[in-house]
Amino acid sequence: MDISQLKIKLGEKFKGIEEADKIDLSGFIVPADQLHEIIVFLKEYEKGKFNYLFNLTCTDNGDSFTMLYYMESVEERANVVVKTNIDREKPVIPTVADLFPAAEYLEREVYDLFGVVFENHPDLRRLFLEDDFGYPLRKDFKDEINIIER
Repeated sequence: MDISQLKIKLGEKFKGIEEADKIDLSGFIVPADQLHEIIVFLKEYEKGKFNYLFNLTCTDNGDSFTMLYYMESVEERANVVVKTNIDREKPVIPTVADLFPAAEYLEREVYDLFGVVFENHPDLRRLFLEDDFGYPLRKDFKDEINIIER
């Protein structure tokens, strides 16, 4: 699969797409307000559908969060990562659980550990921790009971 062709197609259809560098996989940085549409486009891409979401995670940059969506075109044996930055103070992003059922639990994990809210998620609740625990993978997390500071 030619990722440069994919970049051109994405650029023709969506505004604000950047090629992500310094990562092992081919990837794109996309605007958060277009994320769901871009994931749909990749899933239905005519030259090799990215029909397998094999990971979804988040990173805390200190002033913002970066959501990362790792997708594979099983037919073409090609991988791509889609990155989007979201506000750290009000971390809200649309769910992709309607497109990939596996995302339901991955999004719940990100919600539980970072506090990212996934709009229209079918069952957004904590997966591992109690409701009042806080978000342990945030850089500013402090656990007064166990004296853990990041």
